[in-house]
Amino acid sequence: MGTETKSDCNKMIDTPIPHLIISLSIPTIISMLITNIYNLADAYFVGNLGTSASGAIGIILSIQAILQAFGFMFGHGAGGIISRKLGEKDGESASRYASTSFFFSLGAGALIGSMILLFLEPCLKFLGCTDSILPYAKSYGRYIVIAAPLVTSSCTLNNILRYEGKASLAMVRLASGGILNMIGDPILMFGCHMGMDGAGLSTALSQLISFLLLLFMFVSEKSESKLRLSYVTKKPKELFNILKNGFPSLIRQGLNSMSTMILNQSAAVYGDTAIAAMSIVNRIGMFIVAIVIGLGQAFQPVAAYNYGAKQYKRVRDAYVFTFKIAEGFLIVIVSLGFLFAAPIVAVFQKDPAVVKIGVAALHFQCISLVLQPISVYANMMFQCVGKSMIASLLASLRSGIFFIPLIIFLPKVIGIAGIESAQMGADLLTTVTAIPFVLAFLRELRQKGSA
Repeated sequence: MGTETKSDCNKMIDTPIPHLIISLSIPTIISMLITNIYNLADAYFVGNLGTSASGAIGIILSIQAILQAFGFMFGHGAGGIISRKLGEKDGESASRYASTSFFFSLGAGALIGSMILLFLEPCLKFLGCTDSILPYAKSYGRYIVIAAPLVTSSCTLNNILRYEGKASLAMVRLASGGILNMIGDPILMFGCHMGMDGAGLSTALSQLISFLLLLFMFVSEKSESKLRLSYVTKKPKELFNILKNGFPSLIRQGLNSMSTMILNQSAAVYGDTAIAAMSIVNRIGMFIVAIVIGLGQAFQPVAAYNYGAKQYKRVRDAYVFTFKIAEGFLIVIVSLGFLFAAPIVAVFQKDPAVVKIGVAALHFQCISLVLQPISVYANMMFQCVGKSMIASLLASLRSGIFFIPLIIFLPKVIGIAGIESAQMGADLLTTVTAIPFVLAFLRELRQKGSA
């Protein structure tokens, strides 16, 4: 175990919680904001091609969520274990879990990408694509699918770095890819007259650069854990541990994909304008919640390290502090989003019909966002301390158990307002369900800390 590893471990268990969370969250928040800025940049530039093109972005979001689901499963699955192993001063095991998760995520991305590429058109129609949106979705989607192995493995490497407490290195990757995509979109779409193909190619190239930068962090040994094909575990139990620990992430992201698909199918009844409006509002919501997720990504390694080091009071304090900061931020920012909903939506699509639907949906989305921190951080906490069953349950609520019945049932009762408000209802039910689990675990941590 090197001096640097000991120093990082001491920082995680000795630094005051507020200072530690804030210092770790700066790079993760910047990373999340840049990622979502280039998602918004895609929506902005594609919006210039028309309403159907905007709708295509929403359709492809389901495919991206599937790829991220497997990347996060291996990244979070290994990351929580790696943090605990480093907290226990076991660097050899950390490298074994890192190598196993990376190579398996690379293979999973290649397999999934190949299957979708073979059946791209029927897949897009299944995801809710209308005939007018289909040409745009095919042009954009083929590049996303070709880059599938890069997407999954980049998610894995990025999360391993975060769980090691090296969020600033992960930030370099996200920032570089995001900036390149924002530059590449207008050049390829309009300068090279590639249209929707240019948007897809720009995104794929940014994923390639991000992947190479992340891989360099490990090859140059800037990380604590090492990547070697020879380190891939020969023990089925260790692979099972990764899959079990990462299963909540697979559920969460997989259900995000499924819920987006059902949302698009429900919105398609009201035409391309509804699909485009919900796509834009979802991306705006993802941008706002980026800071919440960035704080959570800083909280996760702190919780995992300290749980592994039996510093239970610090795990509890970290959860409470992270929740308070996130909730305070959301109350301010969603108030602004609620007041200026119309001009915000109009930035991405000037079609009055799209703006009308988007404004109502954004109002509901703002209420929804305020409800999220309790359940989001609860899911992260249970996952990174190894309580996978509870984490899996909580992960299945927001986009699955609650959202899917609501998005199917509400439009039949209240029409398009049901599509606009379904996510808010799901978030309310998820929060109410998560509270008893959170309170019980915080009491458990307090008792263990006292003992």
